[in-house]
Amino acid sequence: MDVHAGCHRFVAVPIVDALSGTSDEARPPADMDANFWFRIVTWAWVPVQLGLLLRVLTMATSGRLSPLEIAGATVSMGVTSGALGITFVHELVHRSGRFERALWEIVLASVSYAHFAIEHGHHRHVGTPVDPATARFGESFYRFLPRTLSGSLISAWHLEVDRLARRGRSAWSPANRMLRYGVTQIVLWAALLLIYGATGVAVFVGQAVVAFSLLEVINYIEHYGLTRREIAPGEYERIAPQHSWDSSYRVSNWMLINLARHSDHHCVASKRYQSLELLAPAPQLPAGYGAMFLLALIPPLWFRVMNPRVMAATRVAESLR
Repeated sequence: MDVHAGCHRFVAVPIVDALSGTSDEARPPADMDANFWFRIVTWAWVPVQLGLLLRVLTMATSGRLSPLEIAGATVSMGVTSGALGITFVHELVHRSGRFERALWEIVLASVSYAHFAIEHGHHRHVGTPVDPATARFGESFYRFLPRTLSGSLISAWHLEVDRLARRGRSAWSPANRMLRYGVTQIVLWAALLLIYGATGVAVFVGQAVVAFSLLEVINYIEHYGLTRREIAPGEYERIAPQHSWDSSYRVSNWMLINLARHSDHHCVASKRYQSLELLAPAPQLPAGYGAMFLLALIPPLWFRVMNPRVMAATRVAESLR
């Protein structure tokens, strides 16, 4: 596993996406949601990711790799954890069962981003100024990233404090998940230091930074410039398909388990990934997620391609109100 493998994914996927085209199947078969095997796909990824991570840590601390090879393995692991691991976790975060909850907690701990599950109050605030995960019109990814990283931590803390307050519990109660996740992370880093040394900790933290940064690129793409109208002070119109960008490119959706059918996910978060539909009013990205990821990293090109589309989508949204 090296840095070339990670780079090749970002070159190959846009090309294959363009060649394979878009999917015409807007609505999946009615019996898809009941198919148990689709759940197995997300569950099975957890041991795969942990196995890959342990393999990378073992290789990086074996003394057989050069510093450049260690850096390459770290980046490649981070790309895998971010593109696939957190995508699968995103599906599990929306499930209430203890088993699936345990799975997403394990994977999010492996990328030092456990608060993501709490801050997914993003669903409530998407498209509003208070949502740290909604990229603003004219905001580059490089301005968005520090704002969303700090904002998501603060938002997760406040959401958890509010949850405990409704139950009559203190913010410093052992029931505070933010505190529990923080302690778990410290214990995990300490264990890695004992087992793999400073190099192991550096590799673990490095792949985590790559992983959650990649997650935030996807967040940037999914809602860039789309806003909900304020209908009263602090109150916004209901979430609708026009508040998320959709993409119907086959390969991206196959790899990312329909993540790009994002409007339907926000309208009905309880839907499992295999049942998500392409909704007609949702604005469409001009390419699959692989190409849009690369475009987001080059702000002048991103603005040139996306800003006219945001303005067109805003006009359509106004006509639907």
